[in-house]
Formats: sequence, structure tokens, C-alpha cells
Amino acid sequence: MTFIAAFLGWTLDAFDFYLLYHSASNLSFHFNLLYENFLIIINIISITAEFQMKPSDIATSITVTLLLCPVGALIFGILADKYGRKYPLIADIILYSVVELASGFAPNFHVFVALRAIFGIAMGGKWGLGAALAMETLPLECRGLFSEILQQGYPTGYLIAAIFYYAVIKTLGWRAMFWVGSFPALVVVYIRFFVPESKAWEKTRESRRSNTFNELKKVIKDHCLKIIHTTLLMASFGFASHGTQDLFPTFLKIQLLFSPEDIAITTVIANIGSIIGGTICGYLSQYLGRRKMVVISMIFAGAFLPLIAIPVNKSLVTFGAFAGACGILPAHLNELLPSRYRGTFPGLTYHLGILIASSSTQIEALLGEAFPKSGEQKHVNFMETEISPVEDIEVV
Repeated sequence: MTFIAAFLGWTLDAFDFYLLYHSASNLSFHFNLLYENFLIIINIISITAEFQMKPSDIATSITVTLLLCPVGALIFGILADKYGRKYPLIADIILYSVVELASGFAPNFHVFVALRAIFGIAMGGKWGLGAALAMETLPLECRGLFSEILQQGYPTGYLIAAIFYYAVIKTLGWRAMFWVGSFPALVVVYIRFFVPESKAWEKTRESRRSNTFNELKKVIKDHCLKIIHTTLLMASFGFASHGTQDLFPTFLKIQLLFSPEDIAITTVIANIGSIIGGTICGYLSQYLGRRKMVVISMIFAGAFLPLIAIPVNKSLVTFGAFAGACGILPAHLNELLPSRYRGTFPGLTYHLGILIASSSTQIEALLGEAFPKSGEQKHVNFMETEISPVEDIEVV
């Protein structure tokens, strides 16, 4: 039940986060964000001068969310190591559910960005708490498989967001997507009554009454190289994943002129591939080791990336999206970093790495604006501007 709670929390967290990517072009229309290539796609006739922004401004809200994630990871991580995993997790879920609901009522783009900043704090706390709670309840011999099943909550959330986009966006608009995104609050009831506190945390409960910050300083000093290593590892994952996922729906719509139905189908297939690949990698990591499996999965992901970034037809784009995603994370980070502070350090290094990579979406959008494709289809060439740096990161 603990694992199910962590999986549901991470799935719904990803669902909330990826609503923005699927809604990006619709947000551009609603907030009258001005960009000449968007005019061709969504036929904006009159634009309010006050909100003359570009697609890179939409990307700013994504960057702001990722920038604040380490803050949430640190705050909720310290609370989890001091007071237990369960109740800080409940508080975290309530916070991001409330913020997600409020995002659907944002009166202008600036309020929307402010709400996404607060959402970043809540999102930052979720991964570390859920991963620690889940990994501490599982026996060592099956952590690899269940670690990757847990991480597949992320593409599952993306998949649900894609399906919901297809079903809702034309009739109810982007705001309804964020209202439904507040449903994770219902998971709180499940956690409160059916999920026990971590036994690993309870065993060391008495010893945690000492000065937490002094102990944190000592742990950072003793494990400095491990913390740097895991942060850089997560940064490479961040550039690879956010570099190929965040603007993927926008790329399909603007550059390939996909319909909402085609976008939904392609992203659903891509995330089914991610779920299958990730689960297989998690199982194989039990026998090949975590590091070797990470290297193998990244090589395969890089090999299929050109099918997405240099598209020939819809079938190849769909196949490349299906085949190009897999990896190992929760178990690897929880095994590398000090067990006494599993609530703090896995989540903190995870989001510090993502923080380093947080500018990837905005860089792509800015490059796409600076170097649009010439010819009849004057739309932003997002994916061509990202392929080389992403492949370099994956090889490293």
C-alpha cells in the first residue's frame, strides 16, 4: 500500500506538471502571447499590447517551476527526516493540489507564473518523500524493479495528461485541465488511513532529536563527492528528458502541424514505450547493476533520438518516441546517498540536477525563435535546435 501511494502521488504530480506542456499553445492564445509563427497556427487576429510575449515566455513558467523544486526538496526533506515521511508527504500533496486548482483561475500570465513557482516548491518535496517511503518498505532484492515501476509513474502521468488533453481541450479549454489536476488531494485520504509510517525512520527516531542542521553539515562534508556525483548525474538526465519532452507537443503542433488527436496519440504511444522500457531496465538492473543499465539505456535513447528530431513521417516520429526512453533512478539515488537522510538528499540532489537542466526548455524556445525555418512553413524548429546538445549529454 505504501508503494501504491508513492506511485499514485508521483503519477498525479507528473500529470499536473505536463498539463502545462500540452496547454502551452492554448495558454499562448488565452493570454494573447504574440509571436509571428504562432499567428499562422492559431490565427490570432487581435493581440492585447499588454501581454505581447513570446513562446520563450511560456517556457519561463516551466523554468521557474524547476528552479523552485530544490527549495521544496530541502524543506520537505528536512521535515521528513525530522518528523517522519507520512505527514510531510500529506502536507506536500495538499499544497500542490491547492496551487494546481488556483492555476486554473489565474487572471493573467504573471499570476500564473507566480502560482507555478509555488507549485515548484510542492513538486520538489514530492519525489524525495515518495521515493524514500517506497524504497524503505521494499526488500533489497526487488528494489531495482520496483524503483523503475515507481519512476514510471512519471510517464504514466504524462500519458494521462495526453489523453485528457485529447478529451477536454476542444470543449472545456485549458483551465479545466488544471482544475482536474487538483485531484491528487484525494490521495491524502488513502495515505492517511492506509499507509504506515516508515519503519526504517521509526528505528532511528530517538536519535533524530539532536541538532538537525549540524548533522546535515556533517553529512554534506562526509559525502560531498557522492552528492556532487548524483547531482551531475541527474543534470544529465534532466537535459536528456526535459530537452526531448517539454516542447515535444509544441514541436508536433507547430513544426509538424499535428492535430490535437495526432499529438495525443503520439504522446500516449511514447509514454507506453517509456513505461515498458523503464520496467525492463529496472528488472535487468537487478542482474547487470544500476550504473551499467543507466549507460545501456541512454545509448539506446540516443540512438532513437534522430527519428524524433529529424522527422520524415508520422510513423517514424511515433516509433522513435516509443523506443527512446528508459532509465534507473529512485533505487540508485537511495542506495548511493546516506540512509539516515533519505528524506532529504535523494530528493535534493534529484532536483538540484533538474535545476541545472531547467533552462533547457527556454534555450530551445529562444533558439527556435532566433532561427525559424525558412520557406512556406515558417514555424519554430524546436527539435532541430536541441538534438546536438542532448545527444552530447546522453553520451557523457
